[in-house]
Amino acid sequence: MTEATRHRGPVRRFFGAIGGAITWLRRVFTNLLFLLILLFIGVAIFGGEERITVPQGAALKVAPGGFLVDEVSQPSGIPGFLGGPSRPPETRVKDLVDAIDRAANDKRIAALVLELDYLAGASLSKLEEVGEAVRRFKASEKPVYAIGDNFTQGQYFLASHADKVYLNPMGSLLLTGFGSYRNYYKSALDKLKINFHVFRVGDYKDFIEPYTRDDMSPASRENNARWLHQLWSEYTEQVTGLRNLPPNAVDNYVADMPQNLRAEGGSWAKAALANQFVDKLLTRRAAMAEMQELVGVSDADKSQYKHINAMDYLRHTKLADLSDPHLKSDKIGLISAAGAIIDGEAPPGQIGSASLGKLIAEAREKKVKALVLRIDSPGGSAFASEAIRQELLATREAGIPVVISMGSVAASGGYWIAAGGDRIWASPSTITGSIGVFGAFPTFEDSLEHLGIYNDGVGTTELAGTMRLDRALPEAAADILQQGVEHTYAQFLQLVAEARSSTPQEIHKIAQGQVWTGRAAHKLGLVDELGNLKDAIADAAQIAKLENYDVVEIQRELTPSEKIMRALAENVDAKIAASVEQNLPLGAWFSSLQPALQPLAELKSFKDPRALYVRCMHCVAP
Repeated sequence: MTEATRHRGPVRRFFGAIGGAITWLRRVFTNLLFLLILLFIGVAIFGGEERITVPQGAALKVAPGGFLVDEVSQPSGIPGFLGGPSRPPETRVKDLVDAIDRAANDKRIAALVLELDYLAGASLSKLEEVGEAVRRFKASEKPVYAIGDNFTQGQYFLASHADKVYLNPMGSLLLTGFGSYRNYYKSALDKLKINFHVFRVGDYKDFIEPYTRDDMSPASRENNARWLHQLWSEYTEQVTGLRNLPPNAVDNYVADMPQNLRAEGGSWAKAALANQFVDKLLTRRAAMAEMQELVGVSDADKSQYKHINAMDYLRHTKLADLSDPHLKSDKIGLISAAGAIIDGEAPPGQIGSASLGKLIAEAREKKVKALVLRIDSPGGSAFASEAIRQELLATREAGIPVVISMGSVAASGGYWIAAGGDRIWASPSTITGSIGVFGAFPTFEDSLEHLGIYNDGVGTTELAGTMRLDRALPEAAADILQQGVEHTYAQFLQLVAEARSSTPQEIHKIAQGQVWTGRAAHKLGLVDELGNLKDAIADAAQIAKLENYDVVEIQRELTPSEKIMRALAENVDAKIAASVEQNLPLGAWFSSLQPALQPLAELKSFKDPRALYVRCMHCVAP
């Protein structure tokens, strides 16, 4: 006992002992929690995987979770289950397509079962890509079944590819059509006395409209209505064709929904069955019994049908490939570039000019025979887009053909990059174009003055202190910024014209920020061919005159900390995210605000040194 402790009274010593005990218990609890987390990480990352076998005559179970993406984004910071920001689960399209294609030629796989309840969302082009793989599977004369408690619009698009579609009697089929809506902030900015300075070229470049208007401009309304109706036509034509329904069946079903429900006593499931969108209504237990009768009972779990999960099957077959002595020597490189385009380094899920540039340079060092760049981006920094395009040009100069495969979106800065390829492929439902430039930033001098905060000082020129957020923007500075936007737009037109064997004047007619579907862009000459990633790879092989080749994915190596965060996210966050949002209304409400606030934060993240952006606001394919 120390001298100071001896001089304390009994009451102080008593409460001090309690405080010390609480501190000791807190440290023990924290250390135990830390050890449990380390143990979990070790098992998740370094633990041996369960031996996977493919049962003879099994079904391939395709049950994607979360959102379909071209590149899985990298979680950052604290995992969601420990209080960090929530991150929706993601499933890579290429993994699903590869698994289905391998199963089509595998004699051990007898059928394909689509379980789509946990598919949270996907753009039409990604659904089409998976759907085309399902069609190739059906061409091998193996049956395809789709099971769902409910079907959203996206889920049903995939389900419609099945030979038989089963819906829960308590379920629903929700078809609503496509829409594009957003918030507008002008009146709010006026009330807050925030001055938002906008510089742009093109009547259709509407990224900045939320800060300058309280509603959609006529030009934006016209442009967005055009591509939305084209995508909806793609959706309805494919669904009615796959289900052998009349051409207007989907539109009539949506338009007559109240009458359809009334005719079936309010039952969504019966309405779907009556209109031939599903084949049978089955409860979960009945659906499982049906699958057991069709494909057999699982040996491992008698309550399940005989199956193997698509991702387990893909890992199993890839491991088998490693022992194949007939590996091809010729390689085609494949790089995925997904997300907003920023200057510098960026994690997976974003496109950094430096990080993507390194991957393209790595492809040259590997001496691949051809390079396919998959772009899924609405744009971002003009400076970063040009830096990436220069890397593609360097690759072509090295004698390596570059083929671009557009994903759901390759617009604005995404198209800027695509212009650096030898050939461009797009899906019919790709969103592309949006050739235009803008600059934008706010100043708060009036807001601060209203609060009694003023800014004053001296400078050696009129432009000194120009870009301060607490000072008014001088007229000369505004003129400089507008000229920069116009110069960048002219540069954009010129590089597109050179890539497409046209003239800046002709490109201007279809530019000005106008958004096009892949099918429309093909007719306008902005893309060379319509097709998916497999088609683009085959085209690259043909250009490089290759018959036998392997496709090598070139990806950035994750750091140890990134591997830990991804393992935590994939093994825990993905499983509990939906439960957390359903049981925390305030958290769900806050999540609903994020899309509205995202544009404000996004401009800052692009890090363009000249504050010039080639970004499409509406280019998020439905």
